[in-house]
Amino acid sequence: MRLKDRIALVTGAASGFGEGIARRFVEEGARVILMDRDGPRLRAVAESLNAAGGEAAPLEADVTEGASFSAAVDLARARFGGLDVLVNNAGIGHAPRPMESLEEAEFDRIMAVNVRAVYLGARAVVPVFKAQRSGAILNIASTGGVSPRPNLTWYNASKGWMISATQAMAVELAPFGVRVNALNPVAGETPLLKTFMGGDSPEIRARFLASIPLGRFSTPQDMGAAAAFLCSEEAGMITGVALNVDGGRCI
Repeated sequence: MRLKDRIALVTGAASGFGEGIARRFVEEGARVILMDRDGPRLRAVAESLNAAGGEAAPLEADVTEGASFSAAVDLARARFGGLDVLVNNAGIGHAPRPMESLEEAEFDRIMAVNVRAVYLGARAVVPVFKAQRSGAILNIASTGGVSPRPNLTWYNASKGWMISATQAMAVELAPFGVRVNALNPVAGETPLLKTFMGGDSPEIRARFLASIPLGRFSTPQDMGAAAAFLCSEEAGMITGVALNVDGGRCI
């Protein structure tokens, strides 16, 4: 119960890493606002958590719109009485391709979800955290931000930005008692796996797994465990860290 009585907002919570983080947060005692564009799946996750005795409220919203984060803060206050944790998990990628071949619209979408959303979340949440002089922000970046691979240039760049933003936010918000950290997962068993690998077959999986010393993908459970630690008081002296949850891929 490391997050007992904490109130958290998790974006991209309807599936994959976001769902894993939300589920672990509830297990650790947190009350959670689940935010995602996929309304039916989002409500199913919330119903599952509540049926198991947790407290979760779904909010169907788009992270690229500032009004979405304002609505999330309002919902957290109305439903649970405040907000203590923000997890910027929502993210998208692109299929491997030469950097010059990515269409402008797709580039703009990647930057909107992976970059702009972090800014919008901060605009809505940081004033709350400053006022209460406490809070934790966790950005879900990627190993691509620290060890880029060819043909994912613009995705890698967006995650590198997120890591740099994490460090800058940590320094600026430390005097207010607010910690900011990041997680760098390797590709995992999520809806984005096929996109990152450029397909999904036993051969493609074997080739990718050969680059991970521990020999497996990141899982939602891995991310949930790491996120729960970094957002708990056990990590009270940790800020500005981008923790690799990658089975050794970046070594």
